Amino acid sequence: MRRGLVLIVCAQVMWGLSPAFWRLGSDIPALDMLGHRALWTFVTVLVIHLVRRSLRSVRTAAREPRTLALEALAGILIGSNWLVWVWAVTNGRVIEGSLGYFITPLVSVVLGVVVVGERLRRAQWAAVALGAASVTWLTIDMGRLPWVSLFLAATFGIYGLIKKTVNRPPLDMLAIELTVMLPLVLVFLGTRLINGQDALVSASGTEYVVLLGSGLFTAVPLLCFAGAVQRVPLSVIGVIQYLSPSINFLLGVVAYDEPFGGGRLIGFALVWTGLAVFTLDGLRSVGTGGRLAGWRSLGQRGQVG
Repeated sequence: MRRGLVLIVCAQVMWGLSPAFWRLGSDIPALDMLGHRALWTFVTVLVIHLVRRSLRSVRTAAREPRTLALEALAGILIGSNWLVWVWAVTNGRVIEGSLGYFITPLVSVVLGVVVVGERLRRAQWAAVALGAASVTWLTIDMGRLPWVSLFLAATFGIYGLIKKTVNRPPLDMLAIELTVMLPLVLVFLGTRLINGQDALVSASGTEYVVLLGSGLFTAVPLLCFAGAVQRVPLSVIGVIQYLSPSINFLLGVVAYDEPFGGGRLIGFALVWTGLAVFTLDGLRSVGTGGRLAGWRSLGQRGQVG
């Protein structure tokens, strides 16, 4: 279990520090960043499968129409999630983005009720209500809907639901998702290259690191997380996964000096209270052997930003 804890902490720290990585390429348009991230992550995952000699299992999964359709949807969701997260990071909205990953567990619970038909206990309904109150308060305080938070939470929540539905190894599913994205990515990057507008053409030294290293930066924490899930109880993973948005939040407040007045503090306090209620209720349920709605799906994935 010790190795599993090391792996899950490494994954969460990398996801937590991801704003610092993506901001190194803050002058690169978000669409270009997404294109290169998808391309180099595909290359990284392909190399891993070649080393492991596991491409056959990917091909087998891709031949199943249901799996292929769900993974195509997952590819769209994760691609749009990456795009908005990078845009948020490079446009001074790290705090708003971190809120999205804080409320994702509550979105997952709601999806469990609506889609899977799970039943919630009173404490879980209270946690969801506090999350809704947080979004409502922040909308009033900011004078606009925190769409970055809601988009990240919704896309990631639905993405996680698909992961729960498709019973395949995470690395196999990621390979299919990236393969679905690849034709569009190649057309986009090819067009940019022909017009002399590709990000690599005019990239500086640090921008080269971001573009070419984006594949490893994406794949490594996912592999760490997948390894941790096999070794660490899901109840423990569910708690530790709050580490990454907490680091995101601290970076936004301390390192990037993003606006965070009393109004925003109240909004975040509401969602933190909701997560505390949700987490304590989940731990109590696990301790007594009870059924934990939404917790299992919550523990089967991590942040992918």
